[in-house]
Amino acid sequence: MNFLSASEDITTQDFHELEDFIEQSICEDKFIYETCKPLIGGGKRLRPMLFLLCTHAKNSYSNEKALPLAAALELIHTASLVHDDILDGAKKRRGVSTINSRYGAQISVLVGDYLFAKAFQLVAENNYGDKVAEVLSKLVKNLCVGEIMQDRSLFAVPTLGEYYTRINLKTAVFLSSCCKLGGIVSGMSQKEIDGLTFYGGSLGLAFQIVDDILDFFGDEKVTGKIVGGDLKSGVVTLPVIRALKVSKESEVLRGIITSREVTNSDIDKAVEIIKNTDAVEYCKMRATAHIDSALVNLPFGIKTSAGLALEKIADFVVDRTW
Repeated sequence: MNFLSASEDITTQDFHELEDFIEQSICEDKFIYETCKPLIGGGKRLRPMLFLLCTHAKNSYSNEKALPLAAALELIHTASLVHDDILDGAKKRRGVSTINSRYGAQISVLVGDYLFAKAFQLVAENNYGDKVAEVLSKLVKNLCVGEIMQDRSLFAVPTLGEYYTRINLKTAVFLSSCCKLGGIVSGMSQKEIDGLTFYGGSLGLAFQIVDDILDFFGDEKVTGKIVGGDLKSGVVTLPVIRALKVSKESEVLRGIITSREVTNSDIDKAVEIIKNTDAVEYCKMRATAHIDSALVNLPFGIKTSAGLALEKIADFVVDRTW
């Protein structure tokens, strides 16, 4: 199962059209197209999927009108990844070489900026209105604040509250914004929009916690990421926070995560320490609680096939391996 199969036939046609639309939106310059294509071609499409499902969940909404905004959401996400890879010094993303590793920081910054600009061009050209523009501008602002917060706390142990603030800004706000936008453009009531927004935020918290587990225990061939990549970059996540609290080797682990010269053997040791605690079970418990909260807050009035797809996506998030 994957995110697309979770939506069954609700958005299948939309997604074929979305892929074409995204590709066409970046093809105006040959170099930019060839630079972006490997990265853009490998995403989960979770963000535009959530948006499209929410547009279908209550009222009919024109695909022709929805697709530019769905594409803009994916381009914003991709732009943030391009900039993340510069900050993290990442060599791989989605199983392919990062733009930074191929062309350097200068080109990467400009490509990321281009993708942001292209996203907002699509929004401006399609007259979505002030509410949509406000949600998107706050979304990008929060992505930047979350990234700054993370960068200023590298190689340090955050409190649980600081960790949640960071993942809320970097991940949960994005998913909640996608759901909120779907409700806004399809003309839902404010109560229904609020329910979808809460659903998306809770889903985002769970999604990021599972991502943090996969960073240590995922299959590199499946995730497209190097095991322990966050730790090498100095980003301390929930499995580490939990292990530091309960492990008898917490001081050894603390020494590894605060070191700016982390070796592969250090990563192996950190994985071993975390594995010998209840950190994974603890993280899954928290992720499951967020999913339960997401499902409770789905508006009662959208128990349609699209609403059921949103339920399936929530269930899948905790059990995914990629």
